[in-house]
Amino acid sequence: MRKLVVVEFVTLDGVMQGLGSPDEDRDGGFEHGGWGAPYGDEMLGKWAMSGLPDTDAYLLGRRTYEKLAAFWPSQPDDNPMAAHLNRTRKYVATRSPRTFDWANTTALDAGVPDGVAALKDEPGGAIGVLGSGVLVQDLIAQDLVDEYQILLHPLLLGTGRRLFRGYDRPRRLRLVDSLVTTTGVVALTYRPERD
Repeated sequence: MRKLVVVEFVTLDGVMQGLGSPDEDRDGGFEHGGWGAPYGDEMLGKWAMSGLPDTDAYLLGRRTYEKLAAFWPSQPDDNPMAAHLNRTRKYVATRSPRTFDWANTTALDAGVPDGVAALKDEPGGAIGVLGSGVLVQDLIAQDLVDEYQILLHPLLLGTGRRLFRGYDRPRRLRLVDSLVTTTGVVALTYRPERD
């Protein structure tokens, strides 16, 4: 069975909104977009690249797909992240039928959780989930996440959408790996402890 890996960049107070650029996501009046820029370093780049060989599909929420599709297809293939994202299969969890311009992209067959369970049953490597806050809430609620890769940034924003929100019950996690970068970002890998 394939592993579903949620990869998220968050602040110490759990905010996941608007990592990349000032105008990335202003929903709810969010004014701190681009908060992740000062924290990039060589260690973080190597960490990000280390998971690519094991990942042969991505599951994205519609809004995250639109943001990624507006940027990555126009990046040159000598950028290893662009080359990987552009050639890798992408599934979009969306309620409305649509066509996708980004190569190797299709809508998730069936909804969450049935579509995700079917993807996990297929042969292949890990399925990465990037951003996609609404989708991640559904995946957590349905106990479909096999691994969390959390990049915890030494920053408190005080406002913005948080990664972890209200759940019906506690979920125990086991730390399986960690790394501290030169800028103080802590890369944490957790796996759920299944009962």
